[in-house]
Amino acid sequence: MLNPFPGMNPYLENSELWHQVHSHLMVGISDFIANQIAPQYRVSIEQRCYQSFDDPQSLVGIKTDDGSADRRLETSGAVSTLIKPQQVQIPIPWEVKEQYLEVREVATKELITVIEILSPANKRSGEGRSLYEAKRVKILTTLTNLIEIDLLRSGQPMAMMGAGKSDYRILVSQSGDRPHADLFRFDLQQAIPDFPLPLRPESAEVTVDLQSVLNDVYQRGRLDLSIDYAQDPWPELGADDLVWVRELLKP
Repeated sequence: MLNPFPGMNPYLENSELWHQVHSHLMVGISDFIANQIAPQYRVSIEQRCYQSFDDPQSLVGIKTDDGSADRRLETSGAVSTLIKPQQVQIPIPWEVKEQYLEVREVATKELITVIEILSPANKRSGEGRSLYEAKRVKILTTLTNLIEIDLLRSGQPMAMMGAGKSDYRILVSQSGDRPHADLFRFDLQQAIPDFPLPLRPESAEVTVDLQSVLNDVYQRGRLDLSIDYAQDPWPELGADDLVWVRELLKP
């Protein structure tokens, strides 16, 4: 099935599906740019791991005794009633794995550009955001270029000054232009804009067609099989966008 939306598909933002979308997009972007930047550069899929208490799925129930409350224990000739324990949940840290792309120069192995696709954990307060913000600051104080792709309507956007409101954002920060950067803003009813992949100044410019990448991974990954288009998207849409989605999905 083809992506039924001309731009971002809001059903892909569902937290239960997003980790698959994120992984597919990482591979898709890597495949899209690999041949265009070779042989001077190569792209690799990297991964950071951390422990987090933020996700509600990390709560593990403690099983209660299934015996009745009137069980007795003989102690020193007296009869004591065992108190039935209350079932509680304790927070258990879970391992979070977030993928990102690195573009390196083959001859020098120097890191040229980092490509990040934000996750829900990056856009809410907690360990995921703190770690990503620290990495973001570190990149922005080096000669490494940064591309930051935000395809999630929910959560708090990353810090930047002068940015207008929009559903989605693609930030292209070239090291030589800082503190200035290019921000590509777009809404649900718009196509995803192309954006440049910054490399060394003497290299030919490479343009990333993220819309084509999204459409391709949606089709090849059969992401439609994980979506119930009879339901409204989650996170919720505004009234105008919801009407537009329903019209678009009419048989």
